[in-house]
Amino acid sequence: MSTHEPPADRDGSPAPTGADSLSRSAVVSGSGSAGVDDGGAAADGVDGPAATGGPEHAEVPERTEVPEQVEGPERVGERTGGCGDDGPEQDEEPGHSRSRDLLLVAGICLTALLLVNAFVARPFSVPSGSMEETLRPGDRLVANQLAYAFGGHPRRGDVVVFDGTGSFLRESAKPPGFWDGLRSFAQDLGLAPAGNTVYVKRVIGVGGDRVTSTGPGAPITVNGVSIDETSYLSPGDDPSSVAFDIVVPAGKLWVMGDHRSASRDSRDHLGEPGGGFVPEAKVIGRADWVVYPFSHWTGLDRPAAFAPTAGTGGHGDQG
Repeated sequence: MSTHEPPADRDGSPAPTGADSLSRSAVVSGSGSAGVDDGGAAADGVDGPAATGGPEHAEVPERTEVPEQVEGPERVGERTGGCGDDGPEQDEEPGHSRSRDLLLVAGICLTALLLVNAFVARPFSVPSGSMEETLRPGDRLVANQLAYAFGGHPRRGDVVVFDGTGSFLRESAKPPGFWDGLRSFAQDLGLAPAGNTVYVKRVIGVGGDRVTSTGPGAPITVNGVSIDETSYLSPGDDPSSVAFDIVVPAGKLWVMGDHRSASRDSRDHLGEPGGGFVPEAKVIGRADWVVYPFSHWTGLDRPAAFAPTAGTGGHGDQG
């Protein structure tokens, strides 16, 4: 008896055992005619050990056919990235995405704030008590820069923020340089303090108005109409301790502080170039709100004291 394993047939099943095993030619032929092998046993086209007359044949395990998987373009693309593909897209790290979004939002907010400061509403700090009790030192007000932007004009009673260069201050003989222009640009955007050339006062007369005062104890008159200023003048102040009689040139304003005894305003510049009249072009905006401190939060409405002057001339009658 041989001790080696029986050789496997071509299809993977064990070869027939025994002395009289079928030859490979008989197994492969599969013909219906009988044949006799070397041991004289008849074979009638039957494969396997049963034809040998030997011991019980072993079961031949069925061959499991695994269907061949045909990889189409989609599957190939998934595995190899496809022709011209760089492979699966890498996910962005969440931390980087959030940081980028935050920077984008911050940039948009900063840009919007700068645009608002430059063209819509600009904050200012009140440096002195010349407008008490309406405005107090340290108050933060917001000037509406659109109030006169589309053909409008300041009206009697408005509180305005203006550049006093050329009216309350002499023009500089030195031409503005690069740094002066840069500083002015930064001030317009609200990135730099307004400086000591910016004032806040109340409009008393507009272009074409005749404004007069006879001195202490007497009211101011505009085009012959007396103005009752008790609603906003600082307590104990006269409307004016200085007598004057002026006609406001076209395109100019006559302005005064509400704390008349502590205000250097148009009255103090009568003998200077410009006569104390403020050009409308120098007005930055109308002071509409006090926003800080919160205890002093208020809107700066035009007082009713100037209503009797309606129809008396000038452009102060415009809505």
